[in-house]
Amino acid sequence: MNRWVTDLAEHTKTGETSVLVTVASVRGSAPREVGTKMIVTASETIGTVGGGQLEYQCTRIACEQLKSDSARAADKLTRRFALGANCGQCCGGVVEMMFEQVSPETEWLHLLDNFHDERVAVVMATSTKEAGNKFLITAGNCLAFGTDVHCPDEILASGRAMLSGGGEAGAKDDYLLEPILPNMFNIAVFGAGHVGAATVDVLSRLECSIRWIDSRRNIFPASLPENVLAVESADPAREVLAMPPGSWFLIMTHSHPADQEICARVLWREDFAYCGLIGSVSKRRRFERLMRKQGVPGVSLDRLVCPIGVTGVAGRKPAEIAIAVGAEVLQVRDALSGNASGPAEKIEKIRAI
Repeated sequence: MNRWVTDLAEHTKTGETSVLVTVASVRGSAPREVGTKMIVTASETIGTVGGGQLEYQCTRIACEQLKSDSARAADKLTRRFALGANCGQCCGGVVEMMFEQVSPETEWLHLLDNFHDERVAVVMATSTKEAGNKFLITAGNCLAFGTDVHCPDEILASGRAMLSGGGEAGAKDDYLLEPILPNMFNIAVFGAGHVGAATVDVLSRLECSIRWIDSRRNIFPASLPENVLAVESADPAREVLAMPPGSWFLIMTHSHPADQEICARVLWREDFAYCGLIGSVSKRRRFERLMRKQGVPGVSLDRLVCPIGVTGVAGRKPAEIAIAVGAEVLQVRDALSGNASGPAEKIEKIRAI
């Protein structure tokens, strides 16, 4: 979701300058990955680059830049930190941090914010040697900012390859390339009871978009995170069709018949990434019998996850269930993307798309 784009754009509307701190490169072990960002303003920090002494030092440097004139602030675009005893951390790796001043007149941010709002995929290429030199690469254009008006051919080619084939942020030559893509982690949560509310609270802190559905009137809280859309629907099962292909579904309503109908609608789609149903093994077996009679494909039934939540968490309090469910969602997401291992017995079912 690249929340930093929205946060930074919103801050510039106040008329103040801030410093965007980015993990530009990593060698060995480090607390955060390349592309991680923190915004430092005159009064607060937004986001985190890993905490501890590294973040403290980065915040101090950013604050010094805010107090300096722009010419001096641009003298040192990047700083290198060895994460050992001298830095007060024991990660053992080496990170290069990039510091960029951003003001209300920073043109690239306004354009990037527009691309983000319009769900246009962009790769941002930032020079780590020349302050202010930046390119926004889209499928059909390359916009230049700073003194260089021509994007190096190899950087342009790498950016376009990221747009077509995916990829994580990384350094190439003297540039940091960062894909800023429309959010593809779409989650539907059915049910706004105690467990549903706790689950949305946990998941809303991730880079995702959540569609939160319930049939009851006035059930949703008055204030919601920006990545959560509340939908009051007399027929929640119809909302299954509102989700794009590859969506994640968590079914935890106050009604077993509603759970069963929603579950069947999801499994009929077959293009879902994950379908999790709250309940016991006996509930799963009963639902499976009903859905087999309805003609739901056996392959889809095999992909149903019920009970949900990582194993080993015995607590039944809403917050405990929500944390277990959130942990399983992350396990499955990372396993499907090949970034980490997950619960094998569940992953194999979900992979059988």
